[in-house]
Amino acid sequence: MARVASSFDVAVIGAGAAGMMAAAVAGQRGLRVVLIDHAEKLAEKIRISGGGRCNFTNIGTTPANFLSQNPHFCRSALAAYTPRDFIDMVEKHGIRWHEKHRGQLFCDESSEDIIAMLKRECDDGRVAWRMPCSVKDIVRDQEAFLLRTNQGNITARQLVMATGGMAIPQLGATDFALGIARQFGLKVVEPRPALVPLTFDAQAWQPFSALSGVALEVSVKNDGAAGKRKPAGAAVRRQTEFLEDLLFTHRGLSGPAILQISSFWEPGEPIHVDLAPHQDLERDLLAAKPGSRQQLSTVLAGLWPKRLADQWLASVEGQDAGSLRLADVPDKTLRNLAAHIHSWSLVPNGTAGYKKAEVMRGGVDTRALNQKTMEAGTVPGLYFIGEAVDVTGWLGGYNFQWAWASGVACGQALSGA
Repeated sequence: MARVASSFDVAVIGAGAAGMMAAAVAGQRGLRVVLIDHAEKLAEKIRISGGGRCNFTNIGTTPANFLSQNPHFCRSALAAYTPRDFIDMVEKHGIRWHEKHRGQLFCDESSEDIIAMLKRECDDGRVAWRMPCSVKDIVRDQEAFLLRTNQGNITARQLVMATGGMAIPQLGATDFALGIARQFGLKVVEPRPALVPLTFDAQAWQPFSALSGVALEVSVKNDGAAGKRKPAGAAVRRQTEFLEDLLFTHRGLSGPAILQISSFWEPGEPIHVDLAPHQDLERDLLAAKPGSRQQLSTVLAGLWPKRLADQWLASVEGQDAGSLRLADVPDKTLRNLAAHIHSWSLVPNGTAGYKKAEVMRGGVDTRALNQKTMEAGTVPGLYFIGEAVDVTGWLGGYNFQWAWASGVACGQALSGA
């Protein structure tokens, strides 16, 4: 015998950051809400974020910190629910936090504190839980949505898709929200990994693979920033230069600088790395040259990790370059060396994929959604929030702030019976 359907005002699919936020807000407004998730453990992406301490927001959040083909879409939600609003919630629950750098806020103790806070907020709203629970299919039945699940049928007048994107599939990430969007006739901006390491041709990268683990601060940009070609979309390329740490890996480059630029990088185009962003290297080398008995490798080792200095001179400048005394190196050679270090141009052959990506770029086309409510214009009662939407933040707490803001905007817009 089929199980009797459970009826709610709202069904939220996805018990992550955005989903729990929307469910809590709607439930505390008196709506009958059910929160559904297929995972065994609650909010695994929150749990692993920020090295286990959850970089839960960034106090400098503005719309300029987000990528979208519709760049103005995020303004309303971000203005209505700010980082200060989320901090107030964190402090209300007695969670201690600190600013690490560049406005990034972390829990003092553990990301588990944020998960527990959101769970309590949902409990305060009498949110019903179905977890683990898999949704087999969704149909619209007159004025309601019918969800067929492995725990029986659920009906809801309103449906919120908060299942996120495809980043970190090992934690259960899927393209479920995108499939539902397409099912109901909504356009999807082609998804791809973002905030992800970049990889290079194995043979071309071989000289640098031995530098795996070497890190340094760099400035990185791509051709969009340099204005070398017409942008594919102005919103995607309005800011493409970052001053952050870079990390060499066996397959390519990672670290915050590369994760940041990866969201803007387009296949086939180069990235440009300034390996000495705080120096005028041409000036400094020429000024130090007269009478110097130091080898060029020793001079660069004062600037970089020694492994990088030695490998750079051997692989890029020539086998014997490092053994030359600075005083013996022609001025032209020093100028070329400085120019190369300040603008190392290289073309990635791809990314490390969704397994290593922190988020997904692209998603449900926001031009089909109401920017104040997150509701689909052509499907009343259907909402999309969080990472599933074509709004992608920079590294540093911005994506969590979008999750909170879009969740609150949706939760406040949902209606009772």
